[in-house]
Amino acid sequence: MEQVLLPAKIRDLSVKAKNLRKMNFIPAEFYGHGVQNMSLQLDYQTFRKLFKKAGYNTVITLEIDGNGEKSVLVHEVDRNPVTDLFSHVEFINVRMDEAVTTTVPVRLEGTAPAVRDGGGVLVQSLDEIEITCLPGDLIPEIVLNIELLTEINMGLHVSDVKLSDKIKILTDPEASIVMVAAPQEEEVAPVEAPTAADVEITTAKPEEGAEGAAPAAEGKAEAKEGNKEE
Repeated sequence: MEQVLLPAKIRDLSVKAKNLRKMNFIPAEFYGHGVQNMSLQLDYQTFRKLFKKAGYNTVITLEIDGNGEKSVLVHEVDRNPVTDLFSHVEFINVRMDEAVTTTVPVRLEGTAPAVRDGGGVLVQSLDEIEITCLPGDLIPEIVLNIELLTEINMGLHVSDVKLSDKIKILTDPEASIVMVAAPQEEEVAPVEAPTAADVEITTAKPEEGAEGAAPAAEGKAEAKEGNKEE
């Protein structure tokens, strides 16, 4: 196993965390069973490059200035919600002869023929799997080849994952990781033709002379008024 080294210094607690970050350091904590908790500071760029490669599941040798070397795992990383820059790191002490339990990310590789040629939809249900093993046997990720998914409704389950005998999978073996679902067809609501009950038909004819009677009456009234004026 390749040794991954990360230098660290004991943090001066009189310096506020925000000022430490301005000096391109990351505040950190080291703790675990059988060790004394330590507040540390890390060079920002050194940690960024290392974490990009090592992630959470690689044993790191923490070289603490004046306190020797410690075998650790990155337990938690906080980021600034606005800038997404690292703001705080937690390391947990590990013993190389004691098993650890962690989750490993699942990465899908390739293109499923059932999606490419059959129009299926790839549905991933699990993106990480829980395992337990000795620290030296940890793996950074689980890679699954989905080129095997040649038909609609085919999928891969946890039981299909093959790892070293030194690693025990704790996730339910029947759990689905990924499958190819059939494409969903859009339902078009049929347009219904109006029925006789929906259409109001008027058959009655208007009374003849009903509309013309009123003007005629008005004309007679005007004529009478005219006679009076004369």
